[in-house]
Amino acid sequence: MAKKILFFGDPGIDDSLALMYSLIDPTYEILGVVTSYGNVTKDQATANAAYLLQLAGKTNVPVIPGAAQPVQQDEVMFYPEIHGEGIGPIRPPTNMQYQIYPFDTIRLIIEQYGNELIIVDTGRSTTLATAFILYPDHMRMVNAYYIMGGAFFFPGNVTALAEANFFGDPTSSNFILKYAHNLTITPLNVTQYAILTPDLVDAISHNKKNIYAFMLTPVFEYYYEFYKEQYPGIPGAPIHDLLTVMLIKTPDIVDYIYYDAKVIEDVEAKGMSYIDIRPTSQTGKTRIAIHLHYDKFIEEFSKVMLPE
Repeated sequence: MAKKILFFGDPGIDDSLALMYSLIDPTYEILGVVTSYGNVTKDQATANAAYLLQLAGKTNVPVIPGAAQPVQQDEVMFYPEIHGEGIGPIRPPTNMQYQIYPFDTIRLIIEQYGNELIIVDTGRSTTLATAFILYPDHMRMVNAYYIMGGAFFFPGNVTALAEANFFGDPTSSNFILKYAHNLTITPLNVTQYAILTPDLVDAISHNKKNIYAFMLTPVFEYYYEFYKEQYPGIPGAPIHDLLTVMLIKTPDIVDYIYYDAKVIEDVEAKGMSYIDIRPTSQTGKTRIAIHLHYDKFIEEFSKVMLPE
């Protein structure tokens, strides 16, 4: 039976690759895509998601716009130098027609699928936290939550201390960390090593059975240029959000620790995630990915993205 996914994200390049993988793999059934601000604006993320669904022939999947800004009234940061103005250099057609669905569609999807449903959030935490506030009883019906965020005793990617998703709205991230049950976090500790190489992307781009083949090379090259500048000598580009989705099907491609995590909201260390590892502290229920088995990651990704 396919794993039923309600996908929250801000595509963006790595969110888009996570969506592509999920839409191609028959192991997954995407039941809805909830879009928000982050890598790009909410409106651009919504158009990008609708475009990927159309390419996959999945126009029946609801696209549900979410939050346009964090709960704090700070200036919202976008990252066109990393993610472009669309999906890297790829822009959805200007005349593209698509339907958007009201936020309450989230509640209806949960009512229909209940404990079969898995929620994945690869973007800022604002929209998912809003769903928890509006539908607390429904959110308890969901089977599991997978979120990309944080960095535990590991360098941040938007500041020295903080990963971008938790930095973008630490108040909402803390809310999710407190209330989401059966929660798995994929922090930078593992996602920074989930690297796709130019050779693998080139092979996918020449695979005629992959519906996204035509866009993989330009999107990857745009993303890789940023990483080559920031991390000289890096052999490819880390696709952070992709790994989060892959763990649903193949949890053994990473190792885990179990702790209750928190996020700092103060300005000086905004967005920094941490756990209490003192000898007298208690372990927790949240599953935190901490080490990536790279060969398994590439093997599983290739099975899906290089169909025979």
